[in-house]
Formats: sequence, C-alpha cells, structure tokens
Amino acid sequence: MGKKQNKEQVPPAEPSNKKPSAGKQKAKLPPASTQTHNTHKNLEDAFKAMDVGELKQQLDRSQTLFPDNPSVWVKDLAGYLNHALAAPETEPTLSSYTHDYPYCLAGKELRGVVKALIGRCNESLQDFYDHCVYTMLRELDKQTGEPLHGYRVCIQAILQDKPRMATQNLPDYLELLRSVQNRPVKCLTIMWSLGQAGYYDLSQGLRVWLGIMLPVLGVKALSSYAIAYLERLLLLHVNLTKGFGVMGPKDFFPLLDFAYMPKNALSPSLQEQLCRLYPRLKVLAFGAKPEMTLHTYLPSFLSRATPHCPEDMKRELLSSMTECLSVDHQSLGVWRQLYTKHLPQSSLLLNHLLKSWNTLPPKVQYNHGFCLCPISMMCTGSGLCLQLKMSGRGFPWSRLFMALLVFAAGFITHDIRSRGSFTGNTHTHHPHTHHTHTHTPPTHHPHTTHTPHTTHTPHTTHTPHTTHSSYATVNQSDCV
Repeated sequence: MGKKQNKEQVPPAEPSNKKPSAGKQKAKLPPASTQTHNTHKNLEDAFKAMDVGELKQQLDRSQTLFPDNPSVWVKDLAGYLNHALAAPETEPTLSSYTHDYPYCLAGKELRGVVKALIGRCNESLQDFYDHCVYTMLRELDKQTGEPLHGYRVCIQAILQDKPRMATQNLPDYLELLRSVQNRPVKCLTIMWSLGQAGYYDLSQGLRVWLGIMLPVLGVKALSSYAIAYLERLLLLHVNLTKGFGVMGPKDFFPLLDFAYMPKNALSPSLQEQLCRLYPRLKVLAFGAKPEMTLHTYLPSFLSRATPHCPEDMKRELLSSMTECLSVDHQSLGVWRQLYTKHLPQSSLLLNHLLKSWNTLPPKVQYNHGFCLCPISMMCTGSGLCLQLKMSGRGFPWSRLFMALLVFAAGFITHDIRSRGSFTGNTHTHHPHTHHTHTHTPPTHHPHTTHTPHTTHTPHTTHTPHTTHSSYATVNQSDCV
C-alpha cells in the first residue's frame, strides 16, 4: 500500500511542466541519480563500509572550527551519516522491519561516537531533532532526493535516551501534519519520526498516538499505520502501568466509537484490529485507581447505551457501567443525577443489573441495592423485581433482629411484673450489700480500735440513706 501511495504522490508535481518531453526526461532522472547515490545494495552493506575513523576526524574538525556552536556539530553528524548510508530507500514507515531499524544495524563503535556527541549537545537536541524531521520532509519534495537513513539513525539515537523530545512540540507537528494531509508519504514520515519515542517510553508513545495519530485516524491513507503502530506499542510494553495517567475520558470514548460503531471511517479489518486492542486501552484509560476515576466515565457510557445501539457495543457499555457501579461508589450518585435525562438508557442498565444480579459481588448488592430503588421505581417496573432480588438473597437479618427485640421485650415485662419495676430490681441489692458490709467488721472484729470503728460508722448510717433516696427518685421518674 505504501509503495502505491508513493507513486500516486509523484505525478502531481509533473503537471507544472508544460512540455510532455520534459516530464519524461525528469521521470528518467531518478534511476540515474539513484545509481550515483545508492552505491550499496542494501543498508547493511552501507553500515559495514562506513569508515568510523573518518567520521571522528570530521567531527573533530567541526568542533575545532565552531567550538561554541554544538548545533553545527550534530548537523554535521547527520549530514555525514546520511551521505555515507547511501542505500535504496524503503517505504516511510519501515513496518516490515524491527522497531529499532535502522539504528540497530550500527556497530558498537559507531554508536559510541553518536551517543558521545549527542551527550555533549543537550541544549541543542530539540533543535537538532526538529532539524532532522524537517530536512527529511524537504528531501521528499525533491524528485532526486537523497535517502533518509542518516536522519532516521539520528532521530532514533536521540529518542532512545530522551524520548520526551518527540512530545515537546506536538501541537506544531499536528498542524504540520494537517497541512500536508494530501501527501501521505510526508504524513507517514512525520508519524514515524514522532512514534519512535514510544518504543522507549510507553507514556510518551501514548501521547504521540493520542496527539498525532488519533486526530487522523479517519484518513484512509494513514489509518493502517496508526493502528499498526498502536498494536506494536502495546505488544512491546507488557507492563501497562507505565502508561497510566495519559489517557482520559476525552481520549478514550472516540476509540470506543471507532471500535464498535458500524460504518465509520475505518475499514472492517482495521475496526476488528482495534477491537482486539480495546481491552488494553480500557485498562490504560481507567488507570491505577479505578475506584477514584470510574465515575467520570459513567456519563459517557450511559449516554451511548441507547436501545438502538449495536448489540456488541450495548454489551460493552452495560458491562462497563456495571464495573463503574461495582468499583467506584461515586458512580451511583452520578447515575442518580442523570437518570431523569437518560430514562431509556437507565432502563436498559436496570434490566441488565436484574439479569446479572446473581453474578454481582455480595458487597455490591448490599451497598447499592437499596440505593437503586428510587432510580428503579422512576424508570420501569423492574424496580420491584430488583427489590425482590435484594430481599430474596442472603441471611434474614431483619427477621432475626425482630425476634431478638420481641424476646428482650418479653424478658423486661416479666422482670417488671415479678419485682415491681425493672429499675428497682437493678438497685435493690445495693443497700443490703452496703449494710451487711458496714456492720460486718464490728461483729467479727470486736477488738478493733476506735479509728476503724469511727471510719465504718459513717458508712453504716449514711450509705443506706443515700441509696434509698436515689431509689425513690428513679421510681418517681419511671412513673411519670
């Protein structure tokens, strides 16, 4: 597909030539020029033939002539590599190669030279990265343009250590991408250059995809590479936790629509491919703490769950809303605020909860069951069924509590009838206890001294009197 698009993009420059013969002559020039530039059969041979010692001398000369201008050093590096790596150009996305091609072909010595120079030019790296991308685009405008392998190597060398360089100017690159949208080769070159960051940092790759590739996902010439890049990105990074916090509801729901809505801008095969990636995208969107974020997704899920939406999409929406209600307790409050505006959708959700009630966790049934009653009664008659489900499962705690209450009431009534009052029964024993205790020491210890006797005497006379007065007060209050 990429090669066909390349051929389709060359002819628009030819109508500017008035003479047909001139157009034919220019059509014959590229093979001649490729013979002069492409001195190697393939890129592997070009890397093997490169003289790294000569490259070092060139860089030393550049640093001597321009000691205070690191941007000149790195531009000389890119120019030398691009001239030395003269090999046939491939399609712009390099999809048939590994993700680190062509930088993976560089030997250890060459990599050391490139990384050492890049490490000395930190302040100029952003300009150098932009220089490589824009130079590649200018070369694509030339019918006799040079191969771009050297600039690709520099881009990969930069982003391998500093992947954030690709996301510093995403709005500018999106504007550039839209300005050349009728030139697929240029668009794919931009997408490839920015997408290299994702192979070394998942979060940066997601930012590139959401900021550059998602906006052009409906363009036929670009959709295939956009989804292929996303698939490679998610397969390369098995641990999705490093991508949490990048995708939000505004990014997630367009993907849901592309994956499940029929007759959209994607072909059926691309839509099926995106559906396979959707579960992992959903994990990335919900993030590290779904119990704190899922309520922000519920409104958009609910608004899409119309009775006439496709069955596959309806199942996904109902399943996602059930997950929101099960995981994030704030989701129920959000639903209660929205159900009057979305009565048909709420009815679908209630029926789904009714059918899947037995599969819900018991904690969810207990916490949300009684709160769902007002919503269910406002929507349909399924509220009564839902209440029956709620009352029909689990241990009958209400009946047990009622039985205990009746037993306690009977016991108190029997106690009052047998002793006069419940309060009197609880206080009757205290006066006798104190009285016996206070008179016991003089009885069993007749030889005690005067001090203990005087100590017990006030207790003997005062304590019973005080107790009986309080007992009378309690009785009066009970009667009143």
